[in-house]
Amino acid sequence: MLDLLLQLKDMILHFDVYLEEWIRQLGPWIYVLMFMVIFCETGLVVTPFLPGDSLLFALGAYAAKGALSLPVLLVSLIIAAILGDTLNYWIGAWLGPRIFRGEKIRFLNPKHLERTHEFFERYGGKTIILARFAPIVRTFAPFVAGMGHMTYRRFMAYNVIGGTIWITLFLFAGYWFGNLPAVQKNFKLVILGIIFVSILPGVFEFWRERRRLKEIAAREGQSEPPA
Repeated sequence: MLDLLLQLKDMILHFDVYLEEWIRQLGPWIYVLMFMVIFCETGLVVTPFLPGDSLLFALGAYAAKGALSLPVLLVSLIIAAILGDTLNYWIGAWLGPRIFRGEKIRFLNPKHLERTHEFFERYGGKTIILARFAPIVRTFAPFVAGMGHMTYRRFMAYNVIGGTIWITLFLFAGYWFGNLPAVQKNFKLVILGIIFVSILPGVFEFWRERRRLKEIAAREGQSEPPA
């Protein structure tokens, strides 16, 4: 387990080196691998840790170098994002009745579900679009939509719009800015910055939840009658 964590840390710190090596070794199969990463990150509730935003930015940067085809990336990854959310929606629709009956699903994190429910309460159906830009929520939003019986037609409209915007925005950001001298010189820092910004909402939610629990505990302590 420790070796796996160290390898994951090394991969994050040297993301550009790993990606360049994969592009060189896999050739055209790199498009299949990237398709599967985006599909799994959006389609399986057990893989919210997979890179999304930072990967798209890096792929756009390599497309600007000519190492990858931007049109192929654009089309294949939009399809992967849409299909991933669609699969997640139907998994949610299938497991929804069991969850509502109070059954515990081993691979589901209740806090992730709760956070995604809050998103839905705040933004409604637009959550499917907005969640594309929020890691963790991005993975759980379609699941919650299926669990909550959002109509499939309405879900697919938001799914197609959100997936297209998300993939296009980050790929073109990498394509346009990834090869600027300042960005190239500090590429690792840029990737780490994107990862940091991506997880910042989750860190904030964690801090806010801890603060809320402390306030509840303090109120309960004050309300206890003196001995």
